[in-house]
Amino acid sequence: MEKPRVRFAPSPTGYLHVGGLRTALYNYLFAKKNGGIFYLRIEDTDRKRYVEGSVEKLIHSLDWAGLKYDEGVYQTAEIKDDKIKVIGSPNYPGIIEVGNFGPYIQSERLDLYKKYAQELVEKGHAYYCFCEPERLEKLREEQTAQKQAPMYDRYCLRNLDQEEINKNLKSNCSHTIRLRVPRDERIEFEDMIRGKVSIDSNTIDDQVLMKSDGFPTYHLASVVDDHLMGTTHVIRGEEWLPSTPKHILLYRAFSWDVPEFAHLPLLLNPDKTKLSKRQGDVAVEDYVKNGYLKEAIINFVALLGWHPGEGETQEIFSLDELEKIFDIKKVHKAGAVFDLKKLDWINAQYIKKLSLEELLEKTRPFFEQKDFYIDATADKKTDEYLKKVLRIEHERLSKLSEVGESNKFFFQNILYDKNLLRWKEMADEDLESSLEKSRSVLENISDWNLDTLTRSLMEAAGDKKGDFLWPLRAALTGEQKSPSPMEVAWVLGKKESVKRIKEALGKI
Repeated sequence: MEKPRVRFAPSPTGYLHVGGLRTALYNYLFAKKNGGIFYLRIEDTDRKRYVEGSVEKLIHSLDWAGLKYDEGVYQTAEIKDDKIKVIGSPNYPGIIEVGNFGPYIQSERLDLYKKYAQELVEKGHAYYCFCEPERLEKLREEQTAQKQAPMYDRYCLRNLDQEEINKNLKSNCSHTIRLRVPRDERIEFEDMIRGKVSIDSNTIDDQVLMKSDGFPTYHLASVVDDHLMGTTHVIRGEEWLPSTPKHILLYRAFSWDVPEFAHLPLLLNPDKTKLSKRQGDVAVEDYVKNGYLKEAIINFVALLGWHPGEGETQEIFSLDELEKIFDIKKVHKAGAVFDLKKLDWINAQYIKKLSLEELLEKTRPFFEQKDFYIDATADKKTDEYLKKVLRIEHERLSKLSEVGESNKFFFQNILYDKNLLRWKEMADEDLESSLEKSRSVLENISDWNLDTLTRSLMEAAGDKKGDFLWPLRAALTGEQKSPSPMEVAWVLGKKESVKRIKEALGKI
């Protein structure tokens, strides 16, 4: 394989979709594995969908994910090679473009697209279309009513002579430029994931290449850019598969080499529908806000349609490991189900690897958003106290956002239910005796650590563990389910633990 050049070319529409992250990740891994170049291009020619600040968000998301690209658009970049061209973006203040194939932002390349579109017209591979939107809409409605695939009927190609075309252009009539698709041909290519793909050219519409606003469509812009920027492999989502024959026709019309194509499988909901925002979070930033670690998201996204090989059972991979083992040919053809339970499990594995100090640093912002923490006394907001809570919760967390949610009793006063305190059919006097015994044991422990608490309370429980430990746990937590009474008492401390037992005794 020649040294590959691949790109991630998102549209700045507001956020990085998890599908976009997977596309970026696979391009990055392909470049790393094969000693190639990975670059970032911004495809912002659809101005109706453009969202202010999106370019900066995309740059930040890739930087957050650790997907370092070699060329493209940056907010800041350390330039080590004085032969690499660096320019400021005229359309995006604060953005710089680094590399020798720029501009890397499509709205800064409009003259190029006009030049190449005109070349296609002159060669007879494209033509002017002056049809008004109303006529095109009526045509679509008629074709749909007749159960035909909506396609342009070539009215302008069939009915306008050069004199009338020149007259319309001179009068600045609104127009587009359409690709002239050859008829009765089979357009074939070898997809790196799907194998041989063959399309009947009679099913391909005369795609608009230049819109009436002077901006190119994706089809023309991406082909021109991929050629001029030296792209050798186009790795993108399956939704672009039907457009690939149009792109191949453009490469042929320009007499350019056609890159290799790889179309990634769709991301699906568990019900096998296409993953969309209507059915839940799809933005990478949403998952970060919900308490998923970067490493877990990258690991999970890598497995959405790819697996290292038959018989391989490993599912936890660092980015460094993925760079070494990724193989585009092991990407599956079938749609990849976005399984949140799998993401939760992977995230839990990464959380378990964190030290208490790291866990505290990453969970503090989530604590600070929770009412039970906000309303807690100062002594329950110290690093020492939070580390105790986290030590108990560490192995149980699947998301950082879950901290404290199942154990609010660590931070707030509790309400007692007399019947909850009771183990099975305990009489009141037995319940009172059990709690008094717990209070006595705890008051007489001088070395307050988890080992001592566990040993002392288990010895006191004897053979009747339920009669002793259940009332104690309920008195400390006020909950049906919680960590063990030893763990809870250790976190709360002697003073608070004894206080809660006394309050529980007052309810009997």
